[in-house]
Amino acid sequence: MSGVRNNEAGARMGTRVLSVPHVQPLAPSETGATMSFAGGTVEVVSIRLDTEPAAVSEFAHCLSDAERLRASRFAFERDRCRFIVGRARLRYLLASRLGVQPNAIEFVYGASGKPALSRRFADADLRFNVSHSENVAVYAFSQGREIGVDVEVVRELRDADDVAAGFFSARENETYLALQPGDKPIGFFNCWTRKEAFIKALGDGLSYPLDRFDVSLAPGEPARILWVGNVRGEACDWAMHELALGPGLMGAVVAQKHGEQTC
Repeated sequence: MSGVRNNEAGARMGTRVLSVPHVQPLAPSETGATMSFAGGTVEVVSIRLDTEPAAVSEFAHCLSDAERLRASRFAFERDRCRFIVGRARLRYLLASRLGVQPNAIEFVYGASGKPALSRRFADADLRFNVSHSENVAVYAFSQGREIGVDVEVVRELRDADDVAAGFFSARENETYLALQPGDKPIGFFNCWTRKEAFIKALGDGLSYPLDRFDVSLAPGEPARILWVGNVRGEACDWAMHELALGPGLMGAVVAQKHGEQTC
């Protein structure tokens, strides 16, 4: 699992994973898109994290001491390199939007671990969120409103039905169980990435119950928030879009609409 709840969510989903033979990474090293949400736009950038060792060393120079220490604690070199590249690219992307050097970026973290820019950059009112899965990272940026993004490599999980029963809402689980067997992995990760993106936009982490809201999940159905409690999704202050990231990848982005928050 990715994002601010990476460790907790990974523990939920277990490690009994069967690889899908035709999963492919993004073809280009970096792609970008601007999406229209109600009342504004959201910018999404996706990159590949695997790169040459010399580039990894160069990227490490722009990290903070705390980030380099965190990188040193990864047990596997591949994971260490991916963390360095992912965090450095975030710094470069933020720096280009703020007109500063990448090593000048300062982060703060919410109570549930959601990253944000320090008060030094408050005037820019730039919000962002990050997600990664295997060798792909996705960054989402918005102006003046909260945002969340999630990406996953689609794969078969031996305990997917148990995870759905434990963490999907009753409506979502009913829809999921009604899918044809071949559609269930896509339905599962549709639901999981859409719920993660919403939770990350809220910034509440594990304190916000995953069964309190419903999202669409059937293959081919548009990404939507259907219900939040007893409030219909369209009446809430949040909008959702699916991300087209390439074969074998599933993603979603959620952003706050302009106006009064109603749920």
